[in-house]
Amino acid sequence: MTAIKAEIPSRSFTRKSESTTSDRIVGGLSHTILTIWSIIVVLPLLWTVMSSFKTSKEIFASPFSLPSSWSFVNYVGAWTTAGIGSFLLNTVIVVFGALAVTMLFGAMCAYVLARFQFPGNRAIYYLMLAGLTFPIFLAIVPLFFVLKSIGLLNTLPGLILTYAAFALPFTVFFLFSFFKALPNSIAEAAALDGAGEWRTFFQVMLPMARPGLATVAILNFVGLWNQFLLPVALNTDPKNYVLTQGMASFASQAGYSVDFGQLFAGAVMTIVPVFIVYLIFQRQLQGSVSQGTSK
Repeated sequence: MTAIKAEIPSRSFTRKSESTTSDRIVGGLSHTILTIWSIIVVLPLLWTVMSSFKTSKEIFASPFSLPSSWSFVNYVGAWTTAGIGSFLLNTVIVVFGALAVTMLFGAMCAYVLARFQFPGNRAIYYLMLAGLTFPIFLAIVPLFFVLKSIGLLNTLPGLILTYAAFALPFTVFFLFSFFKALPNSIAEAAALDGAGEWRTFFQVMLPMARPGLATVAILNFVGLWNQFLLPVALNTDPKNYVLTQGMASFASQAGYSVDFGQLFAGAVMTIVPVFIVYLIFQRQLQGSVSQGTSK
């Protein structure tokens, strides 16, 4: 018996040391991979920022050297000559307009599908999921003729509705689990206090799903801001160009005489709004799933 008792602690100690060694190996490997991935992502961004302060001659002469002078001439030229200011305004209107439509109707749709049982409930939900698998380029031609027939082709409202339509399935899919996890007792208590369905949704249930709303809003914002195919195919009016479309047009129209310093400055100004939004709302993004499902 004494020998058995002495053997059990030795085995547990051996297993503990083996698990500690394996944890260290996995941790070191994961940190190495993350470090390499960070370098791959960060270095091109730093090079873009550095090149935005150079002239085209400096960029071609010495691509990886520091600029001779740190002036904002390229940024001023990109804002005025390339029209980044008007492109940015159009992008803000389209993205935030589509985001407002998507979040409102997506939250309402997800709430109804998650909290109410009616014939066709699951069918509608699965159709929403099917929308996630539908490639955008397959819908370009039908969308073109639909927007043309209703007079919204080459307009900002047309882009807003199109953006919202493609972001809606993901929003419903993401928020469905949040509303599904909310306790029924809270909705019942609100009903006992005399609150109707609309008041219960907007004043009780919607604030409780705030972590999920913040997360899906950030993800939709990034995806809509970087959208390129839809505006190129559905918006050919230069007055209504968005940032991605305007930058591509600026580079293609300039041809061999393109000012690469202004082009890099425009790229930086395209990235900065998304970066600022992420920095502001990153705490909402981190751990929001666990916060929302625990309520």
